Amino acid sequence: MKVAAATPAKKATPAKATPKKATATTRKSAAAKKATPAKPPRSAKRATPAKPPQKAPAPDTALVRRARRINRELAEVYPYAHPELDFENPFQLVVATVLSAQTTDLRVNQTTPALFAKYPTPEDLAAANPEEVEEILRPTGFFRAKTKSVIGLSKALRDDFGGEVPGRLEDLVKLPGVGRKTAFVVLGNAFGRPGITVDTHFQRLVRRWQWTAETEPDKIEAAVGALFPKSDWTMLSHHVIFHGRRICHARKPACGACPIAPLCPAYGEGETDPEKAKKLLKYEKGGFPGQRLNPPQSYLDAGGIPAPPLGTPQGAG
Repeated sequence: MKVAAATPAKKATPAKATPKKATATTRKSAAAKKATPAKPPRSAKRATPAKPPQKAPAPDTALVRRARRINRELAEVYPYAHPELDFENPFQLVVATVLSAQTTDLRVNQTTPALFAKYPTPEDLAAANPEEVEEILRPTGFFRAKTKSVIGLSKALRDDFGGEVPGRLEDLVKLPGVGRKTAFVVLGNAFGRPGITVDTHFQRLVRRWQWTAETEPDKIEAAVGALFPKSDWTMLSHHVIFHGRRICHARKPACGACPIAPLCPAYGEGETDPEKAKKLLKYEKGGFPGQRLNPPQSYLDAGGIPAPPLGTPQGAG
């Protein structure tokens, strides 16, 4: 009996999976999964609310003493320190201060008599013909922009403040062309309210003296203000600015002729030879750099010379 040979079994081929058609239910569940935001990893830190800024630490006692001593020394050197812009009222001062940008106080003092003679009040200047004002202000430079500012601030004084210069910082800085520096000049010298005028000279000197390392005017104002009582702020500004214009210059300070050299951490940045340093001095008694047409009597008593009228050759500086 023959036995039939066993035939090898065919390999089973895996059945091809046919994709199921997505039903409405599956589509909804997939969309729900996509819409669910992924949970943040456990390692991620939760955001903590920012802490309010802390108050600046009180200034070092030694720094306060040195700063106040420098101011006392400068007060003896410049007993007649004063705002170097001529003015008879707050309106004239705020206009003159705006005009002093990018020019000398002397040039402003030579220009404003004609301006105020023709436009004595904010109402007058607010209604002025811009071209006529530009012609008067031409010697101060940037006369078109300055004309726009002084006419604009005059209109604001007329319309918003009854034709009077306000005596508050928050109101002054709303006037066209008036920033904190200009506002403090007006507050300190026209209203007798303490303020620190942080101009380029002030910034340069207080950093040289290491009163502060700040570079922004408002931060410099706060840092230096903490070193002195408020009653000193206005005259402190005059003392520092006078010194910066006359002795402690930007490019080449006259270190060898400086009356506060022993107190200055930056001594040696400029000329230390006394004879050479004397040649660098720019005293106002010689006619510069911010000489007034009508200076205070104390200035004249100390040998100061009034500024020449507009058109007269001025001294160097």
